[in-house]
Amino acid sequence: MRMINSHCGVVVDDRGVVRLTICAAGPLNILNSQVIDAVREGVAQLAADASNRVLIICGESDRSMIGGADIKEMATLDQASAERFITGLGHLCETIRTVPYPVIARIPGWCLGGGLEVAAACDFRVAAENAKFAMPEVRVGIPSVIHAALLPRLIGWSRTRWLLMTAETIDAPTALGWGLIDTIAPPDVLDDAVEGLVASLLAAAPQALRAQKALLTAWHDMPLREAVDHSVTVFGQAYLTGEPQRLMGEFISRKR
Repeated sequence: MRMINSHCGVVVDDRGVVRLTICAAGPLNILNSQVIDAVREGVAQLAADASNRVLIICGESDRSMIGGADIKEMATLDQASAERFITGLGHLCETIRTVPYPVIARIPGWCLGGGLEVAAACDFRVAAENAKFAMPEVRVGIPSVIHAALLPRLIGWSRTRWLLMTAETIDAPTALGWGLIDTIAPPDVLDDAVEGLVASLLAAAPQALRAQKALLTAWHDMPLREAVDHSVTVFGQAYLTGEPQRLMGEFISRKR
């Protein structure tokens, strides 16, 4: 494993699949300011590499991908420093959300608060059957903010309201039924489940998949008519890559 910095270990295979491990953040991978900045720096560096095709984000232990933000640090904040802290976490989530190729959250164990916001910023969430999810902020005197705003798009307003206002914990089968995660697996085959998703993503044309992710990201902020019109241009630009001509030609040849 190559260390980008003290909190980011990276393994890249010959398919362009990148595994980023959050390191030296305690047994539950807790996000303090230093970890937040380091992981954002690591993700930004990986996002800029045009040869990468899939990014998997995971924790150093199987107790958690990210257990949440550092409550010990947050307990010392005032208004100004609290806004700086949460802005930094927001920048990390946004850096993950805008990686130009697919991002998978590998979720064992606990996924709480800021950790769930990071997971929501990923394209896919693959969880162990024993994973637990919660947004406990209101129980420690703060609201859930920044990329908690993605949750209504994932699970609807009613379930988001329930998570954020009750702070209750839900298990992996419930999270799957709500659409908060995409698939679950026994803990000992969690990596197999991740690899199955990776294989599906690698079967797509690389530039088409990047274009599709860019469209999905843009659609978040667009009215329907604008989204439809914007997609026409992106569709035409796909033909500049040569992928449609080559892959459609191969498909037609196979049919003969």
